[in-house]
Amino acid sequence: MAKRLCAVLGASGIVSQRLQQRLVNHPWFELAAICGGPETAGKPLNSIEWRLEQERPDIAEITVLDLSNSNICKQLLDLGVSIVFSAIPSEIAQDVEPMLAECGFAVFSNASTYRRVDGIPLVIAEINPQHMEHFAIDGLPLACSTNCTLIPLAMPLAPLSKLLGIKSVTMRSEQALSGAGWRLLFDEEALAGSVDPEIPDEARKTATELRYVFGQTIDEPSRKNPKSSVHIANASIDTDIVCQRVSRKDGHHVFVTVKLLNPTTLAEVKLLMSSFHAIPQLLNLPSAPTNPIQLVEKIDTNAHLWADGESFPKEVEPSSDLRAGMAITVGNVELMESDVLSFEAFSHNTIRGAAGGVVLLAEFALNEGYLD
Repeated sequence: MAKRLCAVLGASGIVSQRLQQRLVNHPWFELAAICGGPETAGKPLNSIEWRLEQERPDIAEITVLDLSNSNICKQLLDLGVSIVFSAIPSEIAQDVEPMLAECGFAVFSNASTYRRVDGIPLVIAEINPQHMEHFAIDGLPLACSTNCTLIPLAMPLAPLSKLLGIKSVTMRSEQALSGAGWRLLFDEEALAGSVDPEIPDEARKTATELRYVFGQTIDEPSRKNPKSSVHIANASIDTDIVCQRVSRKDGHHVFVTVKLLNPTTLAEVKLLMSSFHAIPQLLNLPSAPTNPIQLVEKIDTNAHLWADGESFPKEVEPSSDLRAGMAITVGNVELMESDVLSFEAFSHNTIRGAAGGVVLLAEFALNEGYLD
């Protein structure tokens, strides 16, 4: 297929640079434009500080466009852009994302602004791809990826939910510095262990997005978006969630206890997780790990960061290996009672939990004809 030309909203942030990294050699998408704010607009992209641990990929000479320019839609259209990946702050996304969608661009957002707004799909590609059926159904071609903390929680729950049912979930997280952006990631005190553990509103967002992603479309008018005829009824899952920041550069580690609706065995749980495959795997999408869940006896947050669905590579080049960091590692699985399960899960928060997840969603949308 001919490559679709894309723009990234954001030039200097961790997630925006992860998007640049993932798009530079993508087989389906071509990076044609970068849009930034006052600090970066008008500058050559290669003059902006590169904040990722890998070397800056060989990106064509690009001057950062001014996102606040009233002619930004025309500028992007003139460049042939049809897809926009958003990694901008929520307060900016609130106006910019619908404006670009109204101009006809397909917008895939990592921002939280329009998550759980009926008519705007909030999708984890392996879990609720059916919610993409609502993409642009009421006008706006805008879709969102989820909170990064939800990924290591929701992915192991997906195969359990289908067969065993889930009554309640208790989760405690240990979240990386990079989840708060580049400033904390480069803070010497935080790296040395002095970091505020509190993450405001993270637990609520994780809980509400979990119920929404596992929810079902129902036949009644939207409750949250008057322009939409689509409404998602939340799944009935009780939650008790605590989220904390730790002094680790990358990777979100969650500790989970699940109350199931039906009894099971440890062997069945492990089989369900290890054999879990979904539409992205069946379609062999470029960013889809062969196995979205990799089971281990015990999680090692250093060794398991770049899980790719088959192995745990130590040296990676994310601009060419789109599957590295896209799988979820699950370990320490224990059946405490016949219907009570505990496990730990670990994922790369800026890859699977952010840039990689939203690119995978766009791959799915393109492959299934939602962008035609």
